[in-house]
Amino acid sequence: MTEEVLLKVGLTPQHTCSYLGDRQEQLLVLMDHDLLSPQGYERLLTAGFRRSGNDIYRPHCPDCSACQSLRIDVSRFRANRRQTRIWQRNQDLQVELSYHDKPQYYELYERYISERHADGSMYPPTFGQYSSFLHCNWMPPVYLECRHNGRLIAVAVTDLMQHSLSAMYTFFDPDEANRSLGVFAILSQIVLAERTGRNWVYLGYLVEHCRKMRYKSEYHPHQLLVGKEWKNIP
Repeated sequence: MTEEVLLKVGLTPQHTCSYLGDRQEQLLVLMDHDLLSPQGYERLLTAGFRRSGNDIYRPHCPDCSACQSLRIDVSRFRANRRQTRIWQRNQDLQVELSYHDKPQYYELYERYISERHADGSMYPPTFGQYSSFLHCNWMPPVYLECRHNGRLIAVAVTDLMQHSLSAMYTFFDPDEANRSLGVFAILSQIVLAERTGRNWVYLGYLVEHCRKMRYKSEYHPHQLLVGKEWKNIP
């Protein structure tokens, strides 16, 4: 059961949903600055909130509940056959953790958005968009770098808290698409959580009827936040 906390929140106007284009989206936005900390955010994650830049939000759509928070119990996770193959295929990569943003990251992000998501709301990419989406003053993210012979080919932007890890966004070299670097990045974040004694990896919102978001349900077992309860999905 999630913890009951009284929050100061605001409500955005309704607008077209970026996941399901035939529906209207509305967000609760946290207005309580006392909770803007790694400790506060970790509590809010358990209640279905998510970070974008400095802001914390949760879907609050009047006629839709398609967005469900998904998290992986690190101690119980078991990679499936495809995930195991992808992990083995990428053992020639060097994976390192960086605590600072680097110019290389935005260059890779710009290529990724331009070549992989030119039909989406994040196109055209700008550094201001990149920064306002990923950077955070009250909890700077970490960057999981993946390099091949020293060349940067993927970055997973990650929030680290005391007991959990939250996968923010992954971008990679479009020329390396055959490596399935998005899957490798999630597996690498699960390994990072395990090695650092963290219990949970939050993957954000599962939207079952959105093709681009369904990949999150492929990591088993996992939990979905249904109402106020986390439900085990074998």
